[in-house]
Amino acid sequence: MKNKFRQIDNCIENRGSATVEGGISSVDSKSVDGRGLGRREAVTGLLAGAATIALGAVGCRGPEKSHATPPPPRAREPRPRAEGGPFSLPDLPYASDALDPFISQKTFSFHHGKHHLGYVNNTNRLIANTSYSGKDLETIIRESHKNRQEDMAIFNNAAQTYNHTFFWNSLIPGGGGEPTKELAGAIKAEYGNYEKFKETLIRAAAGQFGSGWAWVVYDGAKIEIESTSNAGTPIATGKVPLLTIDVWEHAYYLDYQNRRVDYVESVLNHLANWERANKLYLAAKG
Repeated sequence: MKNKFRQIDNCIENRGSATVEGGISSVDSKSVDGRGLGRREAVTGLLAGAATIALGAVGCRGPEKSHATPPPPRAREPRPRAEGGPFSLPDLPYASDALDPFISQKTFSFHHGKHHLGYVNNTNRLIANTSYSGKDLETIIRESHKNRQEDMAIFNNAAQTYNHTFFWNSLIPGGGGEPTKELAGAIKAEYGNYEKFKETLIRAAAGQFGSGWAWVVYDGAKIEIESTSNAGTPIATGKVPLLTIDVWEHAYYLDYQNRRVDYVESVLNHLANWERANKLYLAAKG
C-alpha cells in the first residue's frame, strides 16, 4: 500500500499540476461485516484499488513493453576497390578511425577511399597498352619522370599512388615523439638535436606553397629534409624516403581547416612511425 501511494506522490510531483481522480467516497459497512471481512482489511483493499485507479488517471501505469521493430543494423561501408588493372588500392594499415582525434575517419573516407583510389584508377587506365604496361610502380615513376613532357599524367598519377601508400605507412596509432635507435643518432649528427630537426621539418611542410609533401630522406650519405610540390617524390631522383607528411589540403582540411602547422605538429607529436623509418634507414644504409 505504501508503495502505491508513494507512486502517486512521485507521479504528481513529476507531472506538475496533474490531479488524481477516482478517490474513495465511503465504505459500505454492511458489505464489509456481511462478508465476514474485518473493517481494516476491507478498507485496505479499497484503498489499494483506488490507488491503482489514481495511477491510471495521471498516466503512471509503469513502463510498457515496446513492440516497435528495432532498426536494421547499419550496413558496412563498401570497401573501395580499383576499377581493374595491375595496381589496386591497398588497405590502410590500421582501422580508419584508429588515428582519431588527430586524423578523423571522415578524412580517411575521402582521402583514402576517393583521392587515393582515383590515382590508382587513373594509373591503370593511362598505362594500358603503353610501354609502361607490365612494369612495377617505382619503375613507371622513374621512367615517366624522365619523360615528363610526354608522360606527365602518368607520372603524376603513378607518383601519387606511391606517395599515398607511403604516407599511410608513415603513420601509426600511438606514434610520434622523438625517434630512437640508429635514426636518432643520424638525426643528431646532421641537425644537432631533435628539436632543430623538428623545426626544420615543420618549416618545410608549412612553407610548401600549394599542394605537396614534406619528406625525411636518406641521400646515400646523410639524413635530409625536403619538400616536393604536387606529385613530386624522392624516388624519382634516387633518394630513399623514410617518412612523409602529405600537405595537400585534402589531407587535413576537414579536421584542421587552414591550420596546416597544427596538422603537421599532430603528425609529429602523435602519429609519426619512427620505428618503420628507422628500419628503412638501416636497409638503405646497408
